Amino acid sequence: MQTINTNIPTTAAAETPQPQPSTMLEPEAVVDQLRAIRDRIADVTPLTAEQRKAVRNITGRVTDEILQESINVIGAEDLVQQSVGQPPADVRALQAQANRWTAVESELRTMLNAIAGANLIRRQRLALIAGRAYDVSAALAKDPDHVILVPHVTEIKRLKRLARGRKKEPQQDPQQPQTPSAESQSPKQ
Repeated sequence: MQTINTNIPTTAAAETPQPQPSTMLEPEAVVDQLRAIRDRIADVTPLTAEQRKAVRNITGRVTDEILQESINVIGAEDLVQQSVGQPPADVRALQAQANRWTAVESELRTMLNAIAGANLIRRQRLALIAGRAYDVSAALAKDPDHVILVPHVTEIKRLKRLARGRKKEPQQDPQQPQTPSAESQSPKQ
């Protein structure tokens, strides 16, 4: 009996070059390529947090239905089109372009989340390695044969203490009465 391979790649997948392990990019190359892509995209404008909020306040109130009906009203009357300064076809083209760039935005967000996750895992691995190195060094430093490790272990302890932050002085419970100071304990005259 002959088996038929049903896992034939589609034309689109076959035309898209798939990265091979030998062609994996280094972080610096990715940054260079992202900057090159950014330079070739029109209308890439970073916004401040205030600007982003102001634009979202306007766009958040305009649903697709409102936008569609607004485009229809532009085409319904020449006076509206003249007042707006845009023919309906141009507005529809802008809407289509915004929708197409939404796909790019989504893909970039997905890529950013994947890269951030991978980097978080790298940092976790580094933290585990550092912890293991400290534990082994601390144990070995107790042996006189490994006295060279003592200053390293001491320095790591100091750095860990600094990283945790200084211990705060305990705050007094507000429900407990404060102990009177020496001045307030002196007899009144």
